[in-house]
This record gives sequence, C-alpha cells and structure tokens, in this order.
Amino acid sequence: MFDSVQFHVTLPASDMARARAWYEETLGLRPVETDAFDGSWYETGGVRFLLYPSQVAGTNQATAASFSPDDFDAAMALLRDRGVVFDEFDYDDFKTVNGVLELPDGRRGAWFKDSEGNILNILSE
Repeated sequence: MFDSVQFHVTLPASDMARARAWYEETLGLRPVETDAFDGSWYETGGVRFLLYPSQVAGTNQATAASFSPDDFDAAMALLRDRGVVFDEFDYDDFKTVNGVLELPDGRRGAWFKDSEGNILNILSE
C-alpha cells in the first residue's frame, strides 16, 4: 500500500518569515503552495516538503532532510558563499574533514542547519 503513495517531508519553523527567507535565499527554492496554517510547500527533485510553524522547531538532533545535488563540490561552494556553516563530527567511524564525510563507497556527505535549527544534509551520488 505505502510503496506507491506520495511522500513528503515536514520541517518545523519557529519563525516562518525567517525560514522562508532562508530557503529562498540560501537554497534558491520558491514556495509552490501555501496552506491555511501559514505553512509553505516547496518541491525539489519531485519530492515536496512542508515548512510549517511550530514551537518545537530546532529540537530534532538527527538529519531531517537530505539533498543530492548533481555537483557536490559546487553545492558546497554555493552554500558556503551564502553563509552556511557545515557541521564537524569526530566519532570513531564518522569523521568529517572541512565539513565533509568521505564514505567507504566513495560518496561524500555534509551536514548543516537551516535558520530554524533543522539538520539538513547534502549527499553526493
């Protein structure tokens, strides 16, 4: 049943104006729809996500959403140019260098936070 239904992501925001500005200015996304509760729908890569007002924004300590850009290095450079600071990790089997994790299969990942504290990720394919 669930293998053929539409899927979307929901991301909480404590300040919707600030969050909308961040997604539009930092990621270059434009809302495709708004809802009656002041939420904004965005779409990328055929997947929609809802940015919605919430008092618990920024409390999640895990990755909330991931993006897989065609050019990982260009995406990193663009985000850095737009003020994004990438998280650094130093665990036994999970260590970033200059914000980038090199995976055993050759892919690379990097984590950062949006204006609301949601943890986002870019992952090379």
